[in-house]
Amino acid sequence: MHEETIEINPEWRNYLAANTKILKDFCFWNLTLYLQSKNPNVPDIPNKLIKPALRNSLTKQRTQFWDLVLRELGSVRCIYTGEILTIGNYAVEHFIPYNFVSHDLIWNLIPADKFFNSSKSDKLPPLEKYFNPFFALQKSAVEIVNKKSPKNKLLEDYLTIFPDLNNFTSEKFKERIQPLITIASNNGFEFLS
Repeated sequence: MHEETIEINPEWRNYLAANTKILKDFCFWNLTLYLQSKNPNVPDIPNKLIKPALRNSLTKQRTQFWDLVLRELGSVRCIYTGEILTIGNYAVEHFIPYNFVSHDLIWNLIPADKFFNSSKSDKLPPLEKYFNPFFALQKSAVEIVNKKSPKNKLLEDYLTIFPDLNNFTSEKFKERIQPLITIASNNGFEFLS
């Protein structure tokens, strides 16, 4: 027995050295599962602790969802600036900041003024001002995509909130978004002024 050290069998030493990355990843994964279980109100802790080197492109959400909506409507108004948005002249924007939710689910994405999108950064939209226009745009989009492209995979993103897309209600959507905004604010995310 050693007071200050641990002696490792040479066969185990070789195994541990050869599999260090796997063992570290296993430890980190279990740490994140523990942290998530103790912080259930903070979404997606694993992806916040270990961010991917590159964020995913929103091309699929733009071309397969929002362009379809804009093609049908001709244009929409940016919920933040009131600017007219047309195909090719908008940014896909995270309503609740990506750095908080760590996902690109379509229920959190809307078309927005390109210039506003770059200045919004990680700011939270005050719901009393922006929720109703956000919901109206989302509801129109779901109705259009469900009618024009009912097998569109992006519609599945809504199913965690609305198991039945025909029952797309403001109350249910707000029940999902309000707590996320509150928790993000409590975690230091600032509101748009």
